[in-house]
Amino acid sequence: MNQDFHDKKPIFMQIKEKIEDQIVNDQLKENEQIPSTTNMVHFYKVNHITISKGTNLLVDEGIIYKKRGVGMFVAPEAKEKLFKKRQKKFADDYIMPMMQEAKKLGLTDQYIIDLILKKKGSGNDEV
Repeated sequence: MNQDFHDKKPIFMQIKEKIEDQIVNDQLKENEQIPSTTNMVHFYKVNHITISKGTNLLVDEGIIYKKRGVGMFVAPEAKEKLFKKRQKKFADDYIMPMMQEAKKLGLTDQYIIDLILKKKGSGNDEV
């Protein structure tokens, strides 16, 4: 777990995203218990309400579930839900703006595909 936070998003959202990352990266698996709120409070050095806001969002999304008196656990199919959510966000945040700019520049689909393949193979970010 990383303790660093930035000021671009509220800390509770960053906590939520850190837990999501752990699920996507298989650090937390289906039906596995996540760290307790108290552990996260001490680790991240933030207050209990901040941790609770982040974890409650995950509960609302069906990514984690609570067992009263036991703790919080990764929900079945949480990783798949997160993949679908992130794939949509990727398309909305990156692909659509790229395609809009490509249209303005008159770039063909084939040119874009070739450019992506070239960039993927080159290992650098120059065209």
